[in-house]
Amino acid sequence: MSAPVIDPVRPAAPDTPAGRTTKAQRTTPARFDTALGWNDRPGLAWALRILLCLIALGVFAAPFLTIFSGAFTTNPSGSSLSFLPHDSTLLNFRVAGERGIWDYLGNSLVIAGGGLLLQLVVCTLAAYALARHRFRGQALIMMLFMMTLMLPEEVIAIPLSLVLGDVPVVHLDLKGTVWGVILPLGAWGFSVMMLTEFMRDIPAEIEEAARLDGVGELRMLWQIILPLCKPALGVAGVLGFIMIWDQYLLPLIASKDPTDYTVTVALSILRTDPEVGSGVVLAGAVIALIPSLIVYLLLQRSLVTGIAAGATKG
Repeated sequence: MSAPVIDPVRPAAPDTPAGRTTKAQRTTPARFDTALGWNDRPGLAWALRILLCLIALGVFAAPFLTIFSGAFTTNPSGSSLSFLPHDSTLLNFRVAGERGIWDYLGNSLVIAGGGLLLQLVVCTLAAYALARHRFRGQALIMMLFMMTLMLPEEVIAIPLSLVLGDVPVVHLDLKGTVWGVILPLGAWGFSVMMLTEFMRDIPAEIEEAARLDGVGELRMLWQIILPLCKPALGVAGVLGFIMIWDQYLLPLIASKDPTDYTVTVALSILRTDPEVGSGVVLAGAVIALIPSLIVYLLLQRSLVTGIAAGATKG
């Protein structure tokens, strides 16, 4: 007696046409999906995130809108908040120009340009020595750089003023010159620390291969190390420019005449001038703000790339 033949069980036909997937089976991420859980589906969490973003935008944007609004208003009120100018005028900028704001801006541009160039050169050379070479006292030197970040400007104001008035060894008086402001800004501990840590992560095999080809120190730095450190140099450039541009105490103690002041010091002079109103001060603030915005817009890609590269190391 033969065993009954049983037909193999066939899978049920899918409800959907062949080659198609249901909506639940689609795994393509939404356009707004991120690591924070953003998505394009409206809901309570989505509305809360939008609300928080609007609050943060209002907190950071409100001061800028107020400054621009007051700069173009004839008589801005200090007791009310306005985002749109009333009785628009350019008189505030003309009065600020008559008070020498453009000359002060020129002083700031010269100091910021020369100081940033010197700072990048010095910090890059120091970081290269600390990151790619080993020598005695290396940790002590790095600690000294870090200690400079912990000293308030008010603590070193008097000693710095004495040094600028009579530079040791050469006995030069740098007060009243742009070098009196540029030279103290030639090294910044933050840039040295950041560039050092970035250069340490460059593989040693690249440097060893270059040395086998007879590459010297300066060529190694210029053609091998620096191209790999462009994101870090962008961060150092943006933050270094803002640090130099915002200097107030150093230009004040290094000057001999009001014509040597920078735009940050000039704003304090305009603020105490009884013959000008708050609109002139706000116009000067707008003039002082524009260079920082231009530098940020030009280097924002390098700034974001450098910060992201530092955050994803390891």
